[in-house]
Amino acid sequence: MVAPHFLPNLNERKRAARKRAKAAREGCDPALGGDLARHVLASYPPPDGAIVAGYWPMGTEIDILPLLIALHEFGHRIALPVTPKRGAALSFRAWHPGAAIVAEAFGTQRSTGEALVPDFLLVPLLAFDRAGRRLGYGGGYYDRTLPLLPRATLLGCGFAAQEVDEVPVGPYDIALPAIATERGVTLCEGAG
Repeated sequence: MVAPHFLPNLNERKRAARKRAKAAREGCDPALGGDLARHVLASYPPPDGAIVAGYWPMGTEIDILPLLIALHEFGHRIALPVTPKRGAALSFRAWHPGAAIVAEAFGTQRSTGEALVPDFLLVPLLAFDRAGRRLGYGGGYYDRTLPLLPRATLLGCGFAAQEVDEVPVGPYDIALPAIATERGVTLCEGAG
């Protein structure tokens, strides 16, 4: 158990790290998602038949739609997360290119397709480090969801400019085994 006095300091460090990460991402071109897609397909593709959970990119996030479209063309079923009320885990609904999407809270988008359980998750991030630690947006949705999918393969997605020396983490933050950027796929030290 973490000492209560540690959490305010951690929250402050995360808040400052989020601000720096958003600033680092500002100058990046979301269209570099095409390069990210090529790297994932070449060196870290989902296994045949895997159900892949992605996310609808928002704002200045790297655009992973080229990857989702390519994976759909290769025969993978694609799912998008459904953002629940705070404190709950994500669920996932089937999506395919051209399918309807619905706006949700926090600027996210979800599909209206059937419920799916993913085998392979593309995880959004604001910052990451070489150990696979990930800084998200602060809602804790992925940290609550990932333990419910212990056999799923995880791949963080972001810009290379979002890499930092060390991401501040708490006891419930889950490290990722690999991170994909426009420069390639990095296998993380100590995650997995």
